[in-house]
Amino acid sequence: MVLQSFNKIKRSGTIGIPILFSIVIFAVWELLVFLLEIPEYLLPPPSTIFVEIGTNFSILLGHMAITMFAAISGYALANAIGFSTGILFAHSKTIEKGLYPYAIALKTTPVIAMAPLLILWFGTDIESKIATAALICFFPIIVNSVKGLTSVDRDSLDLFRSYSASKWQIFIKLRLRTSLPYVFSALKISTGLSVVGAVVGEFVGANVGIGYLILVSSYHLETSTMFAAIMISALGGVSFFAAISIIEKKVIFWQKALETG
Repeated sequence: MVLQSFNKIKRSGTIGIPILFSIVIFAVWELLVFLLEIPEYLLPPPSTIFVEIGTNFSILLGHMAITMFAAISGYALANAIGFSTGILFAHSKTIEKGLYPYAIALKTTPVIAMAPLLILWFGTDIESKIATAALICFFPIIVNSVKGLTSVDRDSLDLFRSYSASKWQIFIKLRLRTSLPYVFSALKISTGLSVVGAVVGEFVGANVGIGYLILVSSYHLETSTMFAAIMISALGGVSFFAAISIIEKKVIFWQKALETG
């Protein structure tokens, strides 16, 4: 009973503290805009932004649905290719040494510089936004996959080999299990990156989506609409992160037990 009460308090704190901080931040923001008499076209108060969200919620939601579809599709594509590449790198040092510099070069190239090229290749439809989201998510999953797959405990590996376990059995029952915490770290990092990638793709060439809405609003100095779109996109990214975190707890349930001893 005591443990259940403690867990409820802990969960309420996890949700309540961020909400409390948000209320304080928005209150200070509102007050500063009022006291400093900042023009709304430069920095609208939160009250104006929330009215904008309420008034045009269906429009914002429609644009956000398109952006999130591109983000999630690119995210899934990047993780599938990235994890497969990570497996390849973990099993062959020669391939890793040969291709890893290209992965680094891809990571260090600004995605905004690649976006026009992706538009040229895939057009202005959803495919180019998926490609942009995939491009920005690709590197973290490779790095963490290789790290996880090669961070196998030597004693555990020797034990598997002493029982004549095949390479496939070692991979499935030992290496894959060991890599999961690393992989999920990359999966969580990539949630926000995928939304950023999709929005950047929409900046360059689109007629729908949150990025498109932000760009058009900036042309007309509709700052409250811009902030509303930014808040909705942030909410989408946070929700995506939370969903992956929940899946992580379900999949690697043993990790919490190990951490608590």
